[in-house]
Amino acid sequence: MGDINRFDPFSSRLCRNVRNALSEGFKEALVKKDLSPVNRVAALFLEDAPPFCVNAYIDDRVRAYENVLSLTPSSSNPLVLALIIWDHGLFFETHEYLEQYWMRADGDEKKLLQALIRAAGAYVHLTAGNLTAARKIADKAIFGLKMHTSLLASVTDPDLLIDKLIDLDPVAPVLSKTHSG
Repeated sequence: MGDINRFDPFSSRLCRNVRNALSEGFKEALVKKDLSPVNRVAALFLEDAPPFCVNAYIDDRVRAYENVLSLTPSSSNPLVLALIIWDHGLFFETHEYLEQYWMRADGDEKKLLQALIRAAGAYVHLTAGNLTAARKIADKAIFGLKMHTSLLASVTDPDLLIDKLIDLDPVAPVLSKTHSG
């Protein structure tokens, strides 16, 4: 499987495949309200005895996915669940989860979802230490969020997110009203 010292989906095909496959399994788990799709994906990668950092990433993600599933709201508003996913540091998964709604949306809703997807993308890059990419994406997210704060205000504090993105604060804001850590 090669020498990988840190989990980096931007430079390692294995890491990218693991991240993407787990995220797809997680989306299915959210629909089924059951972690079995994630566990199947994890088992496939773990049976090949991956490098420690990949193993640790899988373990961390499975735990975070479990926590999110335990907090899944009865609300059908996808933003509510997206913010819970966000608050668990699952920025790539937030992006992937919202994308399906963005593709079907139109007007201001589509623009808000795009801004949130970009905010998640900024944190994906920020977490990976890609500051230039994070800044570029954050600026686009900030513009969209500022244009649609009223739509976001019913589920979270848009100014908190905007301020964190402006500062490129590596500590992501807690956005959901149901987050329990």
